[in-house]
Amino acid sequence: MISLEAFNELKGLLDNLFVKGLIWIILAGVIYHLIAGIKHLFMDVGIGETLESARSGSLIVLFVSGFLVLFAGVWLW
Repeated sequence: MISLEAFNELKGLLDNLFVKGLIWIILAGVIYHLIAGIKHLFMDVGIGETLESARSGSLIVLFVSGFLVLFAGVWLW
């Protein structure tokens, strides 16, 4: 069982600006990797295999990932 003191100590640690920044950086990597993986799954079934569609797919990955990373930052802070 977790005590109230341990909970408050963990909450204080997670309120630290450096720790929040570190969590945000890790979340950014996970989000980008997830969105790029979904793009590759589409490419595995034959969608977006041409050079032009691959470039537009890459831009979509960047924009969607950027939006979700910003959303994660707002949610985190």
